[in-house]
Amino acid sequence: MKNGRGKATCVAVLVLSASVGAQPQAPGQPPRVPPITTDSSPQEIQQIAGITRAGRKLTPKAWPNGARVAVAFTFDVDNESLFRARPLPVPMSQGEYGATTGLPRILELLDRQRVPASFFIPAMSLMLHPEMLQEIRKSGMHEIGVHGWVHESLTSVSGPEEEQRLLTQSIEFLTRALGKRPVGYRAPSWIWTPDTPSLVAKAGFLYDSSLMAMDQPYEVLANGKATGLIELPISWIVDDFPYYGENGDGSLPSPDAVFQIYKAEFDTAYREKTLFILTNHPHISGHGSRVEQLDKLITYIKSKPGVWFGTLEEIAKYLKEQNHSTE
Repeated sequence: MKNGRGKATCVAVLVLSASVGAQPQAPGQPPRVPPITTDSSPQEIQQIAGITRAGRKLTPKAWPNGARVAVAFTFDVDNESLFRARPLPVPMSQGEYGATTGLPRILELLDRQRVPASFFIPAMSLMLHPEMLQEIRKSGMHEIGVHGWVHESLTSVSGPEEEQRLLTQSIEFLTRALGKRPVGYRAPSWIWTPDTPSLVAKAGFLYDSSLMAMDQPYEVLANGKATGLIELPISWIVDDFPYYGENGDGSLPSPDAVFQIYKAEFDTAYREKTLFILTNHPHISGHGSRVEQLDKLITYIKSKPGVWFGTLEEIAKYLKEQNHSTE
């Protein structure tokens, strides 16, 4: 999902940059999002901040079978797409690890624990490793969602027409591969432009999983208007990249320490009766020490009564049913 290299300081800078959408612009292109400055008027601040906001909360009174919390394990299968700007043999092989070793190891864990998951795949990753599709679908438990064409940064494409073209290509490619249209979208690098809300909503997606305004599901607002799009929010805190990095040189490389963070975030969701979504990458968390901690986390979560494991598609469909009467 993310691009990044270097020492812990570089990782921290990258995380901060990506979280505020500070991605390079295409040469000669004006910024897709104007900055808020000390000279911005109150109206300008409201307008810029209002491009995408959190709408009504969608957490149901109860999850399926009376569960008190919903849990979703998600994986961004980026592989070589993260290294496409400088596709040298060594970094490309690092991404390839996600397909050859990381993904099979993760699927074995999920199948053994009988836990469904959502996999977001850039079209490029599936082009290079078409065998992944059969591997993911073999158990019949998992979901596959849209994650861009070549893991492009949307703020560096030329404009809304180009963003629309890439989104359409990504949807059509996965639809042909799956034999059905994907219902979920997760933006590459978790970055939206001012055009993304309307493009994703008009594409007919049931849900998005790219935003971070709450720890519970909510409806996406675009320029103050309800879109009908269900947001299943993510967070850098429950993502493997800030801790491990792509080279294992993150600021907190200990799998045991990462487990404690994931555990505490789940405990909060459990206490508040909301939603816990974990995001990992096969080329990062598919290594043995990290899969071991994922196994440990699943076992811990299962030890609590009233937990519902679902794909994001299953969670979004349930939320739509529960909130239909209040729309």
